[in-house]
Amino acid sequence: MTARIGIDIGSTATKVAVLEGDELAGTLLLPTGFNSAEVAARVKDELAQRGYAPGNSRMVATGYGRVAVPYADRTVTEITCHGRGAAYLFGPDGVVVDVGGQDTKTIRLVGGRVVKFLMNDKCAAGTGKFLEVMANRMGVTQDELADLARAGRPAPISNMCTVFAESEVISLVGQGEPAENIASGVIESIAARVAALAGKLPADAYFLTGGLCDNAYVVERLAAALGAPVRTRPEARWAGAIGAAFSA
Repeated sequence: MTARIGIDIGSTATKVAVLEGDELAGTLLLPTGFNSAEVAARVKDELAQRGYAPGNSRMVATGYGRVAVPYADRTVTEITCHGRGAAYLFGPDGVVVDVGGQDTKTIRLVGGRVVKFLMNDKCAAGTGKFLEVMANRMGVTQDELADLARAGRPAPISNMCTVFAESEVISLVGQGEPAENIASGVIESIAARVAALAGKLPADAYFLTGGLCDNAYVVERLAAALGAPVRTRPEARWAGAIGAAFSA
């Protein structure tokens, strides 16, 4: 059986999904780094070690760096791949919320097909990079940031731009604001930004994909901001790659 492989080169992380038949047979996660071509070469080597090569597999690339995968049989847009991957993971009907490193996308699915999508502004604070920058500024991991936030009362962080929001956090630290309150403000800020976009596609439930799907507190606060359940699962990080594999 010819394996189908999806390669999703995002701005922060590169995700790979391997399908054998319609079953998810394996995944791979690598930091994208500075050079998309270099990480694409690393993916090729990693896949070869697992017995998958362009000659015996079908490969489709998607994401920010999809043009940097010369061995891919073809490339497919992110929206199509994230929609298809989410339909596989959660079902054919609903609204997908994909929080990436540099942008956030919401996608309405009907019968497993994309019927509408929206994307945030590039500088908006509702992205995974925002959470990473804020955690680094506070000297904690993203998991530690979430743990702090659970115990805090949200300090106001109002800027839409990550750079200016970081300045707000620095000011709050200088004013002696407790770390748990700053962390809570950071989480509430990203939940509010994502919910503002997702709320433009009203739904009874939402499907969260991307790097924040493992952060239970973000999921909880996003659901509160939306006033609707948010479903996710660990494999949702690979939704784009899974969709690309199904496109092979």
